[in-house]
Amino acid sequence: MIFRLNIEDTLNKLLHQEDTDGDKKITIEDKGPKVFKISAVSGEDYVVKGTYHLSNLLQELVIAKNEGMEIAEIPLSKIEEPPVNRISRMIKDYFWKGLTRTIDEKGILGLLHDTKNKTLTSNKLRIYTPYNDSLAFNYYKNLEISLPIEVIQLPETITPQFVKSINNKSGILSLKIEKQHNHIEGVPFVVPGGRFNEMYGWDSYFESIGLLIDGKVELVKAMADNFQYEIENYGKILNANRSYYLTRTQPPFYTSLIREVFEITQDKEWLKSHLTTAIKEYETVWMVEGKRLTDNGLNRYLAEGIGFPPECEEGHFDSIIKPFADELNRSIRDYEKDYANGIISNDALDTYFIHDRTVRESGHDTSYRIEGICADLNLVELNAMLYKYETDFSEIIETEFKDNFKEYTATYWKEKANARKVAVNKNLWNESKGMYFDYNVVTKKQSNFVAATTLTPLWSNLCSQHQAEQLVKTAIPLLKEKGGIAGSTKSSIDDISKNQPQRQWDYPNGWAPHQMMIWKGLLNYGFVDDAQELIYRWLFMITKNAVDYNGTIPEKYDVVEATHKVFAEYGNVGTDFEYISQEGFGWMNASYQYGLSLLENSYIEKLNNLVKPEFIF
Repeated sequence: MIFRLNIEDTLNKLLHQEDTDGDKKITIEDKGPKVFKISAVSGEDYVVKGTYHLSNLLQELVIAKNEGMEIAEIPLSKIEEPPVNRISRMIKDYFWKGLTRTIDEKGILGLLHDTKNKTLTSNKLRIYTPYNDSLAFNYYKNLEISLPIEVIQLPETITPQFVKSINNKSGILSLKIEKQHNHIEGVPFVVPGGRFNEMYGWDSYFESIGLLIDGKVELVKAMADNFQYEIENYGKILNANRSYYLTRTQPPFYTSLIREVFEITQDKEWLKSHLTTAIKEYETVWMVEGKRLTDNGLNRYLAEGIGFPPECEEGHFDSIIKPFADELNRSIRDYEKDYANGIISNDALDTYFIHDRTVRESGHDTSYRIEGICADLNLVELNAMLYKYETDFSEIIETEFKDNFKEYTATYWKEKANARKVAVNKNLWNESKGMYFDYNVVTKKQSNFVAATTLTPLWSNLCSQHQAEQLVKTAIPLLKEKGGIAGSTKSSIDDISKNQPQRQWDYPNGWAPHQMMIWKGLLNYGFVDDAQELIYRWLFMITKNAVDYNGTIPEKYDVVEATHKVFAEYGNVGTDFEYISQEGFGWMNASYQYGLSLLENSYIEKLNNLVKPEFIF
């Protein structure tokens, strides 16, 4: 059955009747009759019933309208599409496109409206280019004639002092551009969504998992090429490509990305080039003594900027600054200004901001697990990731380069990985508790904070079978909630937070990268049933929220209540849209596609029928 509908007329009637709260969505919170009559091409009337089917009709009308149509031909199969099928299809065919960006003539226009461009001069977007990239500099300089941009070439040596000096003149950092048939195009990348219009570090890896499942290998290759560009031109994979992130990296997933691309393309020259760059990143970003490498052979995060993280809105640090301002009988704003300009020195604030920026480098911004101490911690997940770098290097060199890659052998990297495993077992593993804990290199003590990250060594095959069994037995029952794995246990934050506000990476919230790493880790060690249950819980939560809330797929969830209504700092990106989500959220989209690729068919059928997890497991 096909319905040929006048888009404007049908939209107006549908919204007038069903969108009773006026938010331009149809959700379970609207109080309309939840029945709407439309006519088929064949002449008979059809009644669309229920929130989900009505919101599907709304979305299909808007998709047709966005394609420039006045009349939409909508099949019944789209209106009554099973929810799992629909969500997965929308991600593959619609959301990824909405999240794809380039930094070229076509892509710059969108960046002009980004809300983070607080310091535009004469409404001009600043674009910073690397010192050695004359192609980029000349390309953007030519665009100054036709676009409202200001192009600035970075110095050859980028110091924390320099980065601080341009914090009030922030802008976009160029990514890779290429000549294509006598014109230049930006190499594309996928952004997280919402207010995040840059290429983010670890977001990009997790997005790539979903993109590869959806057959978009060229886009994933492009993202890896942009990672390579960042390392070669900015010295690291950046938190994101904005000027104030020049001193800040992100959780390391580069080797995982290039291995997964190579498994599909079998392009050995491409692999060789990226392997060279990945080894460079490992040695220059992670293994420099006194920086991100600590004396015990393990690693930490260490963002090397100076002063306030400039991406934070005014007032974000008022509670921290107020006691110091009060002591000098100054206003918070005056104290803040004089501290930023170096007129006031404050060692305590300096230390606070080292840890604060380092929290942001870790990707877990923010969490009571690491707040105020992050630069002092050997984090479990970071060392699991770097162990995977070392084993990836070993395996790639052994299998693809006949055990000889430049001056490296597989044995060299195996020894590095084994040394890390010994240090992890000594400092991070707690046999009596059956879990991994972060280690404070200053106090020489393990944390007692139980977080989802305790399970990441499963993902990198760092655990022995005994340790894996202990983790599954001990940690999963503590962290498992209605919608999947929580960022932490409640008791861990209760011990720290008292009357403080929630932190978004802690209980009761759950995040896509944690879930995805844990699923893979459980399967690595043969815990198939546990993996299936956790995948189902996560996908059920996403599916039920999308069904009830007009296709909403946000940045994060409250996994205790299994809802996208998260009441923590920064809100929940991906929930603010009208009519239809055009993006979802990057790594949440990927987690859905990845989960479906792992979930047994019998569970997918139950998921389409919205059978609650507690009725199955």
